[in-house]
Amino acid sequence: MMYLGSMNGVELFLLGRTLMKIGEEALPTEGIGRHSTSVRTVLIVVSDVRAHPGSAVGEIATRTGLPQSAVSAAVARLREAGAITTEPDSRDRRRLLIQSASQASGRVEEVRSAPIDTALAAALDTDDPQRVAEIVALLDELARHLTPQALTRLRG
Repeated sequence: MMYLGSMNGVELFLLGRTLMKIGEEALPTEGIGRHSTSVRTVLIVVSDVRAHPGSAVGEIATRTGLPQSAVSAAVARLREAGAITTEPDSRDRRRLLIQSASQASGRVEEVRSAPIDTALAAALDTDDPQRVAEIVALLDELARHLTPQALTRLRG
């Protein structure tokens, strides 16, 4: 395996944080009302539910390191938006099992289809659409390799 870069763990972490902030900026916020959960928390829960369908709130909290109350609030927000569904656990009716909705709601489609170009151009301090398109292509390539399953492999 040939290694050409010089990025270290700290730089990778900081890049990830910067990308998260750009992503948050790109998400549409009109009409979502006031919620106690952060966008980041909601997206962490979405990612975990996609990777582990049929999980309970406590299991998501354990895997993500988020407080159970934050996961519960994010689940309520996601259920309201139509992004997830819940059903009682047949073995323990007090627990709800969570999975991605089989059909995305209009709000979920709006969020998923939100372009990142404007937020990325602002972060890059450029108005050159070709440069923005090049960076989007690089991010697409990275996303093809670093799927949510990559975290499972990393932790496994």
